[in-house]
Amino acid sequence: QAQAGWLQHDFGHLSVFKKSSWNHIVHKFIIGHLKGASANWWNHRHFQHHAKPNIFKKDPDVNMLHIFVLGDTQPVEYGKKKLKYLPYNHQHEYFFLIFPPLLIPVYFQIQIISTMIRRRFWADLAWAISYYMRYFITYIPFYGVLGSLSLLTFVRFLESHWFVWVTQMNHIPMEIDCEKHRDWLSSQVAATCNIEQSFFNDWFTGHLNFQIEHHLFPTMPRHNFWK
Repeated sequence: QAQAGWLQHDFGHLSVFKKSSWNHIVHKFIIGHLKGASANWWNHRHFQHHAKPNIFKKDPDVNMLHIFVLGDTQPVEYGKKKLKYLPYNHQHEYFFLIFPPLLIPVYFQIQIISTMIRRRFWADLAWAISYYMRYFITYIPFYGVLGSLSLLTFVRFLESHWFVWVTQMNHIPMEIDCEKHRDWLSSQVAATCNIEQSFFNDWFTGHLNFQIEHHLFPTMPRHNFWK
């Protein structure tokens, strides 16, 4: 599931086939039929992230729903406004209990299903239903309904940790702030950092350890980032 996540990312960025239409078709198959998610939901979120990385109110990836405060300026802003939804001085401790385990199994699942229904992404919904049909037809004979649901939840629980570590390590250490109206190149570099290249890191991160190169050249095939 994690590797399918990195793979759909490639097709979502139109970096595999020369024809955009082929990339879109395979993207829908991978994220819909192999992962049970929505291509349109992913595109809407991810393209905003690439346009304005680490910018509050413009990058959905730094919208923490008042659960965490990020960067240098947000904690000061919350302090001045006396906004204390949670004990943020302990967020480095409760981060491990909330963000990695709940992002994909809970938050993303609710957001994906509600988005497909609310915005009438019926084709995406059909792809997602095909994923669940295939999954339960495969596993119910072995584990029953409850066992299959437990397996699905556990797999997404593990994948969520994997996903959080890979995606956050390339952005959270960098500047996170309100819009500063920088030029595009500067805004991309200010919000991204790379992780050491190795055979394991390339595989584990889907080559997103080359985050700077990916943000500067988002349609470049990932195996060329090192060049």
